Amino acid sequence: MQEKFRNMNPVIIDKLKTLAEAAKFDVSCASSGTTRDNPGKNLGSTSGWGICHSFTEDGRCVSLLKIMLTNYCIYDCAYCMNRRSNDIPRNTFSVSELVELTIEFYRRNYIEGLFLSSGIVRNADYTMERMVRVAKDLRLVHRYNGYIHLKSIPGASRELITEAGLYADRLSCNIEMPSEESLRLVAPEKNYQNVYRPMHYIQQGFLQSAEEKKKYRHAPRFAPAGQSTQMIIGGSPDDDRKILTLADSLYQRPAMKRVYYSGYIHINKYDTRLPALTAPPMVRENRLYQADWLMRFYQFKVDEIVDETHPQLDLDIDPKLAWALRHPEFFPVNINTADYEMLLRVPGLGVKSAQLIVASRRHGRLTSEHLKKMGVVMKRARYFITCNELIAYTVHETGAEYIRKALTAPQKKKKQDDKQFIIQFE
Repeated sequence: MQEKFRNMNPVIIDKLKTLAEAAKFDVSCASSGTTRDNPGKNLGSTSGWGICHSFTEDGRCVSLLKIMLTNYCIYDCAYCMNRRSNDIPRNTFSVSELVELTIEFYRRNYIEGLFLSSGIVRNADYTMERMVRVAKDLRLVHRYNGYIHLKSIPGASRELITEAGLYADRLSCNIEMPSEESLRLVAPEKNYQNVYRPMHYIQQGFLQSAEEKKKYRHAPRFAPAGQSTQMIIGGSPDDDRKILTLADSLYQRPAMKRVYYSGYIHINKYDTRLPALTAPPMVRENRLYQADWLMRFYQFKVDEIVDETHPQLDLDIDPKLAWALRHPEFFPVNINTADYEMLLRVPGLGVKSAQLIVASRRHGRLTSEHLKKMGVVMKRARYFITCNELIAYTVHETGAEYIRKALTAPQKKKKQDDKQFIIQFE
């Protein structure tokens, strides 16, 4: 790493270390989800499968410069490493320094895009204006055509948000806490109104741009990759039902593409407003992402995943399996006759395998061998499906508790349990 930076200004390197470290807790950045035409005169491209250390199908890793413009901040949020009361090294990039750093890193093939956030200095508009200037200079001065993700500052004006959308591929504005009561407790200087206002401006710009594109072929695009947001998980008493209900309402907005869930990390141990967790709730975070996936791609409703009697996600099994075990009346599913929507609800079947099943059974009856070749996870699916040669030990014969133990126990113990169950059943 030192070899890479040998010929660079040591002042810039010092700023880079401080401000890249300050940006590491923001998880709301991922693949661009957009393309930009490059006639050959511009620098960079958004083509590829992902940004921010994502991997393509052929194994390539594409990366993103994830950095803050400054880690000075006028706010004193309890969960934030960069809060004004913390005694930490502080630094600030000038607009020209950050633009030159991005271009230099791109030319050296270190990065393929930029994710830029910032602490808030002076006021929201002052900070947002500097961030917009970075994107504007990259696009217009250096003709940079790669991916740019800007973090919208809560409370920023409509004019600046609109201008930001003309130069950035994606805009994001973090909600931070799943409820306004929780946000008020840990960040009394912030409020939901200042957070939602920029989100509303982004939505309006996105819709207006779509209308203009229908009328004018070369109308400028506004944040073509949409917007994203982030919630901190485990730093408040809000249950998973409230979190997923909020996420579902956000997905109803036209421009919202992703809601990110960040497990709370106990950084400021002196602040008693937040729980003293010994480790971030990574399992819960993972379950929320799985539930989020079910809502977006598997046609599940929030009340099917979590409800009044089960407001928290099961940490031992994934949400799809938990739903199936609570509703054995829907199973077993005949893979040769079930509709696509029902196939999506079978544990072990994904979107691609369900589509393959529907397409393949037009040409003949499917067997378990066909399912394995399609990528179906048979160790899960076998309890919930039926076809000609499959053993009929479904959820009704085994019971939900047995399946839970069989799929969560260590591998060796699972084999012993399966053998014991077959002997007992026979």
